[in-house]
Amino acid sequence: MRRDLGLADGIHPLLAGRFSPTRFDASAVVDDGSLSLLLEAARWAPSAGNSQPWGFFVCRPGEPEYERVVRHLAPSSARWAKGAGLLVVTLARRLVGDSSVLYSEFADYDLGQAVAHMTVQAQAMGLAARQFRAFDLESLTQELRPNPGWAIVSMVAVGKAADDAADSRDRRSTADLLSAPWALPQ
Repeated sequence: MRRDLGLADGIHPLLAGRFSPTRFDASAVVDDGSLSLLLEAARWAPSAGNSQPWGFFVCRPGEPEYERVVRHLAPSSARWAKGAGLLVVTLARRLVGDSSVLYSEFADYDLGQAVAHMTVQAQAMGLAARQFRAFDLESLTQELRPNPGWAIVSMVAVGKAADDAADSRDRRSTADLLSAPWALPQ
């Protein structure tokens, strides 16, 4: 399904096989047991001071909450995300209550780690995950009304990838990762 990207020998097969599908098999279901495992994987992610400043709003096709989420998808993501067996709205706890006091300056980073754990767990279960931000953040926030201090950050579509849904984008080389476009000339 996925083409060879010239990966270095020794990278774990779950990481080497991970891709963001361009289509999902709409007939495949993400059952309660699978959802529990995905959330359990996220729960075990590291976080600053063990703060675990992440939360998830999950919905599946046919559930009452599903329409509350999909109506806010951008057309570009609705084309493929509606085929996923699970949509996950990711949230980070950035502030203490409704104050301006930072809960954790690392909240978004920590949330990213939790989502990465969920993504690798999905891969281990024969599922695929695609993270995205192509939705109306303001209207989704109004729809879901997160508790004070919490902010919607992104979404993840999880399901069985369609057979022809491989991501064919090339990856930057490790040498490119180490070139310093972020550093000032010396």
